[in-house]
Amino acid sequence: MQDDTKKKTTIEEEKGILGWIEYRLPIFSFLKHTASYQVPKNLNYAWNFGSLAGIALILQIITGIFLAMHYTPHVDYAFNSVERIMRDVNYGWLIRYTHAVGASLFFMVVYVHIMRGLYYGSYKRPREMVWFVGIFIFFAMMATAFMGYVLPWGQMSFWGATVITNLFSAIPLVGNKIVIWLWGGFSVDNPTLNRFFALHYLLPFVIIALAMLHVIALHRFGSGNPSGVEVKSDKDTIPLYPYYIVKDCITFGLFFVVLFAFVFYAPNYLGHPDNYIEADSMVTPVHIVPEWYFLPFYAMLRSIPDKLTGVLTMFGSILVWFLLPWLDKSKVKSGAYRPVFKKFFWVFAINFALLAWLGGQEVKEPYITMSRLSTLYYFAYFVIILPLLKEFKPSPNKKMDWKFDGITGSFDRESIQRGYKVYKEVCAACHSMNRIAFRNLQDVGFSEEDIKQIAASYQVKDGPNDLGEMFDRPGVPSDYFIAPFDSKEAAAASNNGAVPPDLSLIIKARHDGANYVYSLLTGYQNGEHDENDLYFNPYFSTGRLAMAPPLSEGMVEYDGARQATVENMAYDVVNFLQWAAEPELERRHKLGLKEGNMPNDNGKESFKGEKEWDLRNKGPGGGIVTHAKGARYDDHSDAARRVEERRRQSEQKKNEPGSSMKR
Repeated sequence: MQDDTKKKTTIEEEKGILGWIEYRLPIFSFLKHTASYQVPKNLNYAWNFGSLAGIALILQIITGIFLAMHYTPHVDYAFNSVERIMRDVNYGWLIRYTHAVGASLFFMVVYVHIMRGLYYGSYKRPREMVWFVGIFIFFAMMATAFMGYVLPWGQMSFWGATVITNLFSAIPLVGNKIVIWLWGGFSVDNPTLNRFFALHYLLPFVIIALAMLHVIALHRFGSGNPSGVEVKSDKDTIPLYPYYIVKDCITFGLFFVVLFAFVFYAPNYLGHPDNYIEADSMVTPVHIVPEWYFLPFYAMLRSIPDKLTGVLTMFGSILVWFLLPWLDKSKVKSGAYRPVFKKFFWVFAINFALLAWLGGQEVKEPYITMSRLSTLYYFAYFVIILPLLKEFKPSPNKKMDWKFDGITGSFDRESIQRGYKVYKEVCAACHSMNRIAFRNLQDVGFSEEDIKQIAASYQVKDGPNDLGEMFDRPGVPSDYFIAPFDSKEAAAASNNGAVPPDLSLIIKARHDGANYVYSLLTGYQNGEHDENDLYFNPYFSTGRLAMAPPLSEGMVEYDGARQATVENMAYDVVNFLQWAAEPELERRHKLGLKEGNMPNDNGKESFKGEKEWDLRNKGPGGGIVTHAKGARYDDHSDAARRVEERRRQSEQKKNEPGSSMKR
């Protein structure tokens, strides 16, 4: 009889597909248990940041997986593969910007979560393990973020990896061996990039495992609360669903509003411009700084002259958190009921923000002294104050009115066309733009015939042909803009010893990009230069630069009534460079306003123009013509001479009798 009852109960439990699954894997019971989990009823919005951190982590993993599908972990291709994601992958710019901005917001959320724990005493008995696991999660986050910052292989990526990994050399006896092991060689190179890519992909799943332990430890004793008083009965709690789930949804919504506000309108605000410059081991940036979320600890590191002491201070600033359950001896958990503690805590929070700011400044006085004082207070707060409280400039850039600014910003195509003319007749004598193809000019209003004519005016070195020889041919629309020099050495020889930067990403590779470039072009002091032939310009970081004044009145002949003044030419060429750096800007803005047309699954709408060009423009052998490395203008061997000759011609026009430009 008992066996029959047991058999009947089993059959009832297995009724239907869901019953069959539930009997073998009680996932629905688990979800029901989670939804009915009792939570203190007095939790404020500061408690929402734990679940919000989980959402941010999931977002980073999803976007990271899609980026990994297109990323190439090789020092020769990493930078270009990131740009290919931005330009050629359907909505690649959206995925990449979401991942980059999401990392910053992830740290913002976690810092608020940590500050909440410090204020309300979340590290105190009996929740020490919740706190300890949280610290391990933070360490894993820092490692993941650092390795991810290296992957784009820009200047800050390379030099940041070099500086930070070198810190381990301060460890006595084994330091240098650790550094070589991290590098996979004797310098930061391809083995380093491959290791960092693998670990960057792995560590988020380690973070998920730690987060699960974090939640398990939390559920052992339940959540703390703002009062710091343990829950005594069920009347002091409410179920997680629907009350706190709805409350979490509010912060989730605000999080995504902030996230996509940055993604659509200021995606590079939280990044560093130097990371849009490809890594170069021979060129050290003036200031090597990490991402903003590492700046407080970086400020501590560099404020101390001794390397080993600085490294111990930096890591000790986080390790000291493990001692908090014993350093804070107050029987009152919540800072809400500790008025003296509250004052010191807010000074600590402001001091931490000050350290973040100091970490981004130059290593000079008074910033060094301020960093040392802030570091001193940081440690004093934990090891002295808490135990004692147991009882209770270059010139500012010119600000221009750009049509592409703002949430409804769009390109001024007429200005971009004029700007291209300025680039072609002036800037292209020295500067390359090797990420823009002639066919891309169709996006800003050039006709197909115009583009073919422009491309054909250049000679491109191609081959080998059937005889194994290289040959010159006229350019076609699918060719990329032709570089004026065959090598960096040739470029430096013609430009006062300095290599002119590629202009494809120059707007994004400079702080306040458009305003900075405009200010630089219009900021020369009447062509004055020093004894080293460096020209004075108050908008340049050092006040002097090797580039001669590139623009002069009437240097380019404009169609229509617009005068070719220095200001007008600078304005137009900046519009052109802005388009070159962010061709997706209009689409990004429209998508942000929910006005853009989503492409179909095959991306036909997005790449229609490119496919048409690829089919029309074929090389002599019948294959599609691609950019030939090393191709250049005819007769561009001495860029400086050509620019000076053009300037003299414009001055002669001014002095001709009856000239409209004569003042």
